[in-house]
Amino acid sequence: MAARTVLRMGHPKLREQSRTLTREEILSQETAALLQDLQDTMEREGGIGIAAPQIGENLQATIIELPENSERYGTLNSSARFTIFNPVIEVIDEAHQGFWEGCLSVPGLRGYVERPRKVRITYLDEKAQQKVIEPEGFLATVFQHELDHLFGVLYIDRIKDPTKLSFNEEFDEFHT
Repeated sequence: MAARTVLRMGHPKLREQSRTLTREEILSQETAALLQDLQDTMEREGGIGIAAPQIGENLQATIIELPENSERYGTLNSSARFTIFNPVIEVIDEAHQGFWEGCLSVPGLRGYVERPRKVRITYLDEKAQQKVIEPEGFLATVFQHELDHLFGVLYIDRIKDPTKLSFNEEFDEFHT
């Protein structure tokens, strides 16, 4: 297992709808290897989430883990590691919140995106067991961002105000 190359915006695989996995596929050695590659890649890149399409795999699989400190996002409320297959998302709080998002597939940029404040996600974990989580706040944003990748959507597609897309250096100087 090893870190893989992260596909960048413009690569057509990032715009494809990913396929679901069967329980047998989730429990396979191939999927275990994919999860390790995702973890290794996310750690190398300093990310807090990564989806299979970002490393060229057209599968509904993603991992999310918020560390206490992140180079990109500063101090965070840390989270457990979530391994997510075949997610179904439901908005449970219509109120929106906005955060400046970044993405391993859109390097060097940050954009202000408003998303629902609280969602319910039903998914299968790495043991093919059904789980339900109701993240809110920044964690809800991270889940929505990563799940978007499974359906060919990048955060830049959700930016309403194009003046709120910034290079990292200008973001650090003018928006923090």
